[in-house]
Amino acid sequence: MILQILFPLLLMVGQNEKSIAPHPFFMSVTEIEFNKTEKTLEVSCKIFTEDFEKTLRMHDTHPIDLLNPKLKSNMNAQVENYIKTHLTIKTNGRSGQLNFMGFEQEEEATVCYFQLSGIEAIKTIEVFNDLLYEYSTQQINIVHAIVNKERKSIRLSAPNKTAKFSF
Repeated sequence: MILQILFPLLLMVGQNEKSIAPHPFFMSVTEIEFNKTEKTLEVSCKIFTEDFEKTLRMHDTHPIDLLNPKLKSNMNAQVENYIKTHLTIKTNGRSGQLNFMGFEQEEEATVCYFQLSGIEAIKTIEVFNDLLYEYSTQQINIVHAIVNKERKSIRLSAPNKTAKFSF
């Protein structure tokens, strides 16, 4: 709940009516939630769109525009490849394959959705997350893990890239 309020406020810092100044915060929020009924982990990554586009441009010479519907299929591939390279999740010590579900725009952020299937129960979740670290050394990646309504969170700052949750 607090991040739903905080994230938009952080996006507005440094903005006025005539121009949009670079924001002073570099942050992403990754939420990992266990769906016991479906036996899946549902993963979402919320990233400042401007920072995400600049990072994607560092890796590819193709046009990058997450807001342009004409480029959606190309952007799907870009987003999927980048996130899968910079975010990995292990459950109970076993690696899983993130399945890309898509992305959407939410205010000044891009929210990317993934799923891991075939998970019976969760004792531990290990996360490798270095999203946008190559773009800004000030990048902060907040990771939430929710299992059976128990929520745990950790803040990763460059160079820290790993988090482990026990349930």
